[in-house]
Amino acid sequence: MNLTEEFIQSYTEARTRLKLLLNQLTENDLQKLIPPAPNSIGFLLRHIADVELLFSKNVFKESTISVKAKTVISQKDTGEWTNLEEILNYLREAFTTIIEVLKKQSNDSWNDKITTNEFGTKTKAEAFGRIISHTAYHAGQVAIILKYGKS
Repeated sequence: MNLTEEFIQSYTEARTRLKLLLNQLTENDLQKLIPPAPNSIGFLLRHIADVELLFSKNVFKESTISVKAKTVISQKDTGEWTNLEEILNYLREAFTTIIEVLKKQSNDSWNDKITTNEFGTKTKAEAFGRIISHTAYHAGQVAIILKYGKS
């Protein structure tokens, strides 16, 4: 197995917990939050997909990706993330996109340096760790809100 395939496996595995959460969500769950924290499950799920798409575009320079990262732009939960089917489709699109972008990476490109406004200069491999931890971090928040939150 080559390095790129290992990164694809790592990302797929890292997103497993999120995938399991998505299988049990209802539309009513999207509005749940735990005050005083301001972010609902719907916002967090949209944010995960927004950032995954931004990551694919900005870190891996995939110019064909068009994304309007509404959660990043607003920087707060606007209460509009209430359509479960729409959010699930967007999350699937983000996952498929990042996997396809990863497949385009050559084994020797993982040490290439990239620079972004969000986290400075890193190798692609180091930057990839950021997207894994970002998705896992917010998936953990979703799990806690799903268990203890209220609409």
